[in-house]
Amino acid sequence: MSLLYFLLIGLAAGFIAGKVMRGAGFGLLGNLLVGIVGALIGGFLFGLLGLHAYGLIGNLVTATLGAIILLWIAAKAKK
Repeated sequence: MSLLYFLLIGLAAGFIAGKVMRGAGFGLLGNLLVGIVGALIGGFLFGLLGLHAYGLIGNLVTATLGAIILLWIAAKAKK
């Protein structure tokens, strides 16, 4: 069940980050990958800051912020 939960959070986070950063999504698999990697980045960064996310909303915020950071870095590297 936790894998399904992680994938659903990743999908939602990738979708939200795609809307915030570029105005459009990347398709189902693209959003899922961006969200999963974003969740890992967000969890790592929150851990460095001593912050912990609890519950659905906390995990979604963490994953979304990580995905936004990932897309921002990708946009800077592309230039």
